[in-house]
Amino acid sequence: MTALKAHEVARYLARPDLTEGIFLAYGPDAGLVRETAQRLVRCFAGDDPQSASITVLEGSDLDANPSTLAIEARSVSLFGGKRIIRVRSATKSLVMTLTELRDDPDGAAIVLEGGNLLAKDPLRALVEAAKFGRALPCYPDTDETLTALVRDVFNKHAIRIDDDVVPILREILGNDREITRRELEKLCLYAATSKALTGADVLRLCADNGAMVIDTILDSTGSGHAEKLELALNRAVASAIDTQRLLRAAELHFATLRRWRAEVDAGKSARDALNTARPKPHFSRVATLEQQVRLWSDQALATASERLLTATADSRRRPALAEATMRRSLLSLCMMAATF
Repeated sequence: MTALKAHEVARYLARPDLTEGIFLAYGPDAGLVRETAQRLVRCFAGDDPQSASITVLEGSDLDANPSTLAIEARSVSLFGGKRIIRVRSATKSLVMTLTELRDDPDGAAIVLEGGNLLAKDPLRALVEAAKFGRALPCYPDTDETLTALVRDVFNKHAIRIDDDVVPILREILGNDREITRRELEKLCLYAATSKALTGADVLRLCADNGAMVIDTILDSTGSGHAEKLELALNRAVASAIDTQRLLRAAELHFATLRRWRAEVDAGKSARDALNTARPKPHFSRVATLEQQVRLWSDQALATASERLLTATADSRRRPALAEATMRRSLLSLCMMAATF
């Protein structure tokens, strides 16, 4: 019985112990599942992939006729190359057919792509128990694996990165390996000539620009920076960010500040209040949020929340004046912060 751990998969892909049998890539990270299957196919195809006999089947098609998989696995290649069968979206409907193949794959490599299969799933259980079977779990990148991947990609392209690039990418990426790969390829293409990459480059190219503008609006309002607020509001309007979305974000922001302020008034430090917050604020905002928690009193935050609720109601009653109402309310709060 061979059940690999997630951290063992990369090492296994570098040197598989089998060249035939049933190989199951499964897990919640669909992008990593596809990448793992692709790497297995390339490994089995060897140095001369043109000579290999690679067949790609869809799980939905095999659900109706599972025996197709057995026929493909037992068929002799016309050109004598390695027989590789890749099955996308494989399900437990293949278990009976695979049972016939697990003890005698007859030289064929069957690469299955599965979903997030539980340990008791019949397909996963069959592969893990088979002598010629290997199950490769694919889970979202951890901070450690994502850091290693980022550095490996940039090192291969000889791109020099600033110290804040990796922390920023850890915040932005990691839920899907395929998306991570695409974003890293985009950054490598951007830095192909300069061979250098800064944190600002990463934020500009990869971050949710709409969310960044909103964060700037909130932090400028809460810390009393009127000029920054005006510039950020102009960017938001130019990007067609909805007025109601901005007002709702402001309501949530000041409600959150008030919750943290209550913890500070109860004896916590502002930094501890932020460190224990869930969800945790983005590291790039921690300093300004800490400043805002110290700046605003509970009573002032209550007043701010009341003003925002009134502004939201007014903007809904008079949509034609919604933008002006939103600008006036945020600027008034910004001026409050500037006087503290």
